[in-house]
Amino acid sequence: MADDPFHSAQSDLESLLQQARPLLTSYLRIRSSASSATSPELVEARQELEGTLTDLTADLQDLVDSVKAVEGDPGRYGLSHAEVDRRRRLVGEVGREVEEMHSQLNTTIQTSDARKGGGGLAHPDSFGSAADEDGDPLAGQGDEDDGYGEWEQQRQMEMMHEQDEALDGVFQTVGNLRLQADTMGRELEEQAEMLEDTENIADRVGGKLANGIKKVRHVIEKNEGMFAGRCGTIGLISFKGFRLTNRTDRWSSCFIAVLIFVLILLLILVLVL
Repeated sequence: MADDPFHSAQSDLESLLQQARPLLTSYLRIRSSASSATSPELVEARQELEGTLTDLTADLQDLVDSVKAVEGDPGRYGLSHAEVDRRRRLVGEVGREVEEMHSQLNTTIQTSDARKGGGGLAHPDSFGSAADEDGDPLAGQGDEDDGYGEWEQQRQMEMMHEQDEALDGVFQTVGNLRLQADTMGRELEEQAEMLEDTENIADRVGGKLANGIKKVRHVIEKNEGMFAGRCGTIGLISFKGFRLTNRTDRWSSCFIAVLIFVLILLLILVLVL
């Protein structure tokens, strides 16, 4: 029994349940105060809860498969019927709790979907109901061992039939949960792709902006050089104009000075425009 893998899987499942319960409580609290279904805090809490429920569903499927494998001949695996019944009840209780978590999560993810009926997990008490209702039909008949053995065999067959039906319900519910987990996984993948596309667009825009800034800087530096050269030309023209005024009479000098001033003004306007 110490090497039974069921106990290890049960321990992992219970650990995940301990993680999922506070996550669900936190998600419901954030949902009740969130102003929008796309609130970053709400989306983060939902994604964290979805991941934990996906792991829970996978572990639950493993336990269901384990119970199904040993129920036909428990003695072959060193198990009693009582232990198999306990495992069935555990699977039923966990499956019902996980299904309820999915239902509360889907209240906001898909508000138009009705809560799924049918295919639900059987109540754990139903595994032993046959024994409680049938009673012992051989009570008071003394030591009729053969009759009691036949009745006990029939009772065990009826119990196994009822347990098979309950386990089929567990299989159906686990299948539904796995489909929901797959849908959630696809939604997370689509969101990751959208974020990656946004990052690529931002990188391309940043590169183009950097190239544009370099071109503007180059044009400014080039214009600064041209402006310095033209200022030198203006100074030379002014110097020659003043020299010319010294060689002519007074009226000619004034006219030339005015002309030079007009030329300088026109040159400045050309540079500015």
